[in-house]
Amino acid sequence: MTGSQLVYDPTAPTLNPPRSLRRSLDDLRGKVVGFIDNAKPNFHYLVDDLGDLLRERYGVSSVIKRGKRGPSMPADTAMIKELAEQCDLVITGSGD
Repeated sequence: MTGSQLVYDPTAPTLNPPRSLRRSLDDLRGKVVGFIDNAKPNFHYLVDDLGDLLRERYGVSSVIKRGKRGPSMPADTAMIKELAEQCDLVITGSGD
């Protein structure tokens, strides 16, 4: 077969490249976990259930939930700053 194939890179460019973790977490007891809801359907159900599970089974002290304006939009800089200051761990995800 001759010809060419076009391959798309699904990663979005970022203004703030990922930084290395400032520390690892050996235990979740007493930690604050943040969630970034990507605004897709049903993600909030997953976050609610996972937040309950983390508190009940793993002793997480609190869960902070914040939402993006839309699935294809980046998280607001102020939101990222807030979560970075208040949380020991932040989880972002997708739901449909």
